[in-house]
Amino acid sequence: MNFCSNCGYDKLSFRIPALDSLPRYICDRCGTIHYQNPKLVVGCIPEIEGKVLLCKRAIEPRYGYWTLPAGFMENGESTEEGAIRETYEEANAEIKGSLKLFSMYSIPSINQVHLFFKASLKNHGYKSGSESLEVKLFDYDNIPWDQLAFATVKKTLIHYLEDLSSAKDKVHVGTIEKSPRMKKENKT
Repeated sequence: MNFCSNCGYDKLSFRIPALDSLPRYICDRCGTIHYQNPKLVVGCIPEIEGKVLLCKRAIEPRYGYWTLPAGFMENGESTEEGAIRETYEEANAEIKGSLKLFSMYSIPSINQVHLFFKASLKNHGYKSGSESLEVKLFDYDNIPWDQLAFATVKKTLIHYLEDLSSAKDKVHVGTIEKSPRMKKENKT
């Protein structure tokens, strides 16, 4: 941080505030503590007639790879509202009924938490949004596993397919550690 968002001062210290345990940016003029917290990514597993809707990314990171419709949650919305909004923005797809939380993955290396909800598509009226090159329904046998954009999407879809034969509603929770590729890049 270069400036205090409270008073505009350009001198910030990075230290552990009183009664805290982690270093934070603190304004040297007004004393405001600037907390930086993980960002939430919310999305859906939209399905219809035994198929799941995926989006081919038109933006970085992972341009040209397939993903579930998802994105950063906005202030003032619930996680469910964010997932519905992102599904509409990326795939122009409308959701029918309520959402059920399906998976939650922490990714400490990039300060994010990804939440995916099971959702039913209202109809076949979907098309690419501005962040998607293509949107397409995949039956469960034809998901492009080697072209999926993110580990959270892959884990979510694996669990989703495993759970199809089970009548129980499960919420899958886990942590995604740095990939071997990221660890190697950080060493150089």
